Amino acid sequence: MKTIQEINEKIRTGKAVVVTAEEIIDIVAEKGLKKAAREVDVVTTGTFGPMCSSGAYFNIGHSKPRIKIGGGTCTLNDIPCYTGYAAVDILLGATAMADHDPRNSVYPGEFRYGGAHVIEELVAGKSVRLQAEAYGTDCYPRKSLDTLIELKDMNEAVLFNPRNCYQNYNVAVNLSDKIIYTYMGTLRPRIGNANYCSAGQLSPLMNDPLYKTIGIGTRIFLGGGVGYIAWQGTQHNPGVARLENGVPRFPAGTLAVIGDLKQMNSQWLKGASFTGYGVTLTVGIGIPIPLLNEEIAACTAVRDDQIVAQIVDYSEGYPQIIPGSLGEVTYAELKTGSITVQGKKVPTGGISSYKCAREIAAELKAWIQGGKFLLSDSVAPLPSADSGVKCKLLNERPFKKKK
Repeated sequence: MKTIQEINEKIRTGKAVVVTAEEIIDIVAEKGLKKAAREVDVVTTGTFGPMCSSGAYFNIGHSKPRIKIGGGTCTLNDIPCYTGYAAVDILLGATAMADHDPRNSVYPGEFRYGGAHVIEELVAGKSVRLQAEAYGTDCYPRKSLDTLIELKDMNEAVLFNPRNCYQNYNVAVNLSDKIIYTYMGTLRPRIGNANYCSAGQLSPLMNDPLYKTIGIGTRIFLGGGVGYIAWQGTQHNPGVARLENGVPRFPAGTLAVIGDLKQMNSQWLKGASFTGYGVTLTVGIGIPIPLLNEEIAACTAVRDDQIVAQIVDYSEGYPQIIPGSLGEVTYAELKTGSITVQGKKVPTGGISSYKCAREIAAELKAWIQGGKFLLSDSVAPLPSADSGVKCKLLNERPFKKKK
């Protein structure tokens, strides 16, 4: 048994043994679980994929004379921001797009720019155009604002993502006779391809499937800077069926994360455009897992051939919420480049980057080895399978107008 405090002391003195989630697999195979748990202190994980439920809030500072943007309108590079806060606090969603974006265009590839791209540009140090309209008050008399602004000009710039780091996800296919455009990418007809989105054995919540160390308050690598887990993410669904190793067979846990945007790097926050679907933010996240005991060490040694995902039809099954899947495959199978679905050999493609996930895990490892990053105790656990927390469908009820 170890404690996080003991591990942090080893980090401070440069004595901590830190390995990535790839490296621990070979260490456990070579030395055995007990010796690996005793010798290794921290395992680093990583993921880099599209995470639509992302955004940032800003305090832009007061103008002369003052303006009350709250209740008015505001855009950054023509992308609308939410203004229902105070005078100069605004919220920019990653999936927001300009009102004049040709969303109903015959050519669906015209979803080219949105809130995610603005966030990337700000983090890269670029200027963006801020336009605002207000109704004016005695204490905030100004009614319009049109200026260039950079991240360094703002008082606060905070990345806050309500749902990131999905613990497992579907493998998407298309059973119909026409091409379809989804958040899982372009899916060719008649099961022409299969797309998946997870770093598998490197993914944070795959290495701590029962949330033994990852919890509210956990310090993480977020977008190239330091961030924290703020809460369970939206649609957190811990009660799904799991394998004997604790790994969920279906989409399960999620994380809400927060961090200072000014510390981040545009290498790890990238705006992306999905043909026919819209804009999203590709986010880099790395989470350290302290090896407090053998049980946790066993979880971090999980391999791609021990992680499964469901094959789901996105032409009808997913949009119409029809239960069931077309089969179950391992991530090892997915990463071979093809799987078999209904007797047909189908090419696979990952829409998250395993290469970048590996780089994130390695960078976080270097931070810890260099004494630049200490581990944090969580202040509360994430809801587990027996918590009663689950992802529910909308309970639609007809609205009846009162006479």
